[in-house]
Amino acid sequence: MNILVTGAAGQLGREMQIVSRDSRDNYIFTDVVGDYMRVDITSEEEVERIVETQKIECIINCAAYTNVDKAEEDEASCWDLNARAVGILARAMKKVGGELVHISTDYVFGAEPYNTPCREQQKGTPTGVYGRTKQEGERLIEESGCEYIILRTAWLYSEYGKNFLLTMRNLTATKPVLKVVFDQCGTPTYALDLAKAIYKIVEGRQYVGKKGIYHYSDEGVCSWYDFARMIAQLSGNRACEVQPCHSGEFPSKVVRPSYSVLDKTKFKETFGMKVPYWLDSLEECIKNLEKKNKIQ
Repeated sequence: MNILVTGAAGQLGREMQIVSRDSRDNYIFTDVVGDYMRVDITSEEEVERIVETQKIECIINCAAYTNVDKAEEDEASCWDLNARAVGILARAMKKVGGELVHISTDYVFGAEPYNTPCREQQKGTPTGVYGRTKQEGERLIEESGCEYIILRTAWLYSEYGKNFLLTMRNLTATKPVLKVVFDQCGTPTYALDLAKAIYKIVEGRQYVGKKGIYHYSDEGVCSWYDFARMIAQLSGNRACEVQPCHSGEFPSKVVRPSYSVLDKTKFKETFGMKVPYWLDSLEECIKNLEKKNKIQ
């Protein structure tokens, strides 16, 4: 099967390249940066051409506009990539009878004061442009009539790109004191774990007859403060004092979800996969990062 992966240069795209190395399928990685096939997914004509010429049967959409704060100022670009492009990919798969695996986010929630893990059928209440565009992307997929799996995830990090893990490793290594918010709770998710889950679904054709929205993050719950403390500890940056603070001490243009833990019951029951605990995965990621740094 020919599989098109968008957003190949991003965190999840990089991990997809790793997990699919020994696949029997033909993975085609695309992005508008780096040494990848360049595909403008905001162009319906270009997407249809690639799907036809490459005989694509499945698209894994890892591309997204993820700068939550900048999205408030660059709304048009955010809508183009997170909503309009998603509709284009969905319609392309509908046209050829293919499958779309799309990555969405916990930011479709947020306005309501939840205190229990969010279920798939729970009403979305996004608080900013990023969340609203991702929610619209989901709607356009459903409207297209294509076969699809939507995976909502949260707090993604990895050895690659720009993310909370890499930022905190740098800050806790260079600052004596660091304040991190403790009043926003969720679950850190190692991009490699998500990539492995996607790979198993696609490689085993487990998506057949299982159209729908699913939640996938690592197991457990913590605050950004807890996450930062564990990053510092596992990285050996114990000289930095990580202190808890309120969100109000770091004013933002968008209100982030105060509790966005995702309930993964549906995913685990449908696909029969065990989901790793966030702390175990964080430790694995840091070990992988240190190995990568030694090689470089």
